[in-house]
Amino acid sequence: MIRVATWNINGVKARIDTALEWLRQDGPEIVCLQEIKSVDEGFPREPFEAIGYNVATHGQKGFNGVAILSKLPLEDVTPRLPGDDDDVQARFIEGIVSVRGGILRVVSLYLPNGNPIGTEKFSYKLAWMKRFNAHAAARLALEEPLVLAGDYNVIPEPWDCHDPKVWAGDALFQPESRAAFRELAALGYTDALRACTDAAGVYSFWDYQAGAWQKNHGIRIDHLMLSPQAADRLTGCEVVKHVRAWEKPSDHVPVVVTLDLEAA
Repeated sequence: MIRVATWNINGVKARIDTALEWLRQDGPEIVCLQEIKSVDEGFPREPFEAIGYNVATHGQKGFNGVAILSKLPLEDVTPRLPGDDDDVQARFIEGIVSVRGGILRVVSLYLPNGNPIGTEKFSYKLAWMKRFNAHAAARLALEEPLVLAGDYNVIPEPWDCHDPKVWAGDALFQPESRAAFRELAALGYTDALRACTDAAGVYSFWDYQAGAWQKNHGIRIDHLMLSPQAADRLTGCEVVKHVRAWEKPSDHVPVVVTLDLEAA
């Protein structure tokens, strides 16, 4: 069994103790981090390497930034989403992990927030999603197990948030954003969590303000989308909710998928 996590850590240096505590307790083989808020040379590699992880980063000073941590060999690491050489924002990293009997391709992505609507930020979000979907479509031709893990900044359905009316004017819940997310499913990708449960009230983010965590006023925006070859090996998916209650938490929690990569 291989477990792959996605986690918007909201600043790796600010959350290093929380991250290491969780990884020591229950560390998945592969962890995709978003919003590391660190340049590559400033990323605290040594503590993660000390507990058995290989580290690959695509960083940016002060904001954005993604990383892949892997207890297994990590190769062919590619930063930057193809399709726009002028895009300097660090939001995408892809690598290949060697597993028994083959490989697992993994992407860590941090999709643009897009707020406020009606500005170039929302246009950038939609353009980025179009590029990402094109890349995801091209990767299907490889017929490999692939996990597209990250903070998508998209609330897919009304039951993925506490109160849809609150989010009606937000870029995360716009018809265009949700339609672009659905295109991944139309291509053949599976939402790992929704393949395991259709329950409402399952969230991965709670704002720091207005007691959102205590009231469970959350949203589900952190997703693991699986290629058909990965979905065929899906055995479970869970939201690691309890770390949100730890000291100095991220406003996101890890979401973890389990794959039986030795299955037929």
